[in-house]
Amino acid sequence: MALRLIEAVLPLAAEERLDELFKDLETLAVWHQPVSEESLLVRVLLDADASQTLLDDLSSRFSFADSFRVLILPVEATIPAPPEPEKKKPAPEEKPAKKEKRFGHVSREELLNDIAEGTVISRNYLLTVFLSGLVAAVGLVQDSVAIIIGAMVIAPLLLPNMALALATTMGDRHLAGKAVKTNAAGFAGALLFAVLLGLFINIDPTAREIASRTTISFGDLVVALAAGSAGALAFTSGVSASLVGVMVAVALMPPLVSAGLLVGSGHYEASLGAFILVAANVICVNLAAVLTFMFKGIGPRTWWEADRARRAVRFAVGMWTVLLLVLALIIAFRIIE
Repeated sequence: MALRLIEAVLPLAAEERLDELFKDLETLAVWHQPVSEESLLVRVLLDADASQTLLDDLSSRFSFADSFRVLILPVEATIPAPPEPEKKKPAPEEKPAKKEKRFGHVSREELLNDIAEGTVISRNYLLTVFLSGLVAAVGLVQDSVAIIIGAMVIAPLLLPNMALALATTMGDRHLAGKAVKTNAAGFAGALLFAVLLGLFINIDPTAREIASRTTISFGDLVVALAAGSAGALAFTSGVSASLVGVMVAVALMPPLVSAGLLVGSGHYEASLGAFILVAANVICVNLAAVLTFMFKGIGPRTWWEADRARRAVRFAVGMWTVLLLVLALIIAFRIIE
């Protein structure tokens, strides 16, 4: 069982309403004490899956207070260990318990905080893009699968794409704008580096690892869709170790570097296939991630934000779907040829 410790600073008057606040939540423990003449500190230990309901309730009831603050702390273990949850059917006369918003083991706020880190164009981000591009270029030129996998695992372009998908699901224009800028900076930097490298290195377009990224099939679309969905699931469940497999599957950097190397060396026709593969991965990752976030029930807290998010999701899903269909037609046409 994944646990969270929620620490909230509330108005002192809220002490009389704590029973009402927690009566429908399955909490493991609740502690509270005054910390000033106007503030009350409340600590709640509960299942991570139930934390979103509590966070939304606290925000809707007390966000107006100047002293309002909530801290979300992951709990590695407790002594004694928490009991296993019991499944019991409510009596016919009992009112149904409040429906909990289950996003997985990570709350909306934790998810936003984790993914927002991938929308910052920092020196570390640009350096990571450069290093990933360099490793991918070496692997492609030497026709080494092992080195190329190293570039896949670094995967600096995965997080900005996850941020863009989450921003779409949340209807967060500010986060979407930052994600687009970070994506653009990463793609442009890697592509420019690869083009410059291609000007000075003899590139063989028939080499196995390069040639394999100048063609695209329907299987590539399936892999990219699965990778985008798995990436979104990994973030919502908080299982960062599973991202390694996702990063390898997505593989945005190797086809992008292949396209740049081919452009720099004058193999323009071969580079077109690599560019199509990059576009396919970006489209599939974003479409699958948006749909997965929606399936997990992730969305804004307030109704007016939810209305804006629904419009953003309809537009994004429609756009990504149309682009995916266009790519499918291109693949079919290339196969026929």
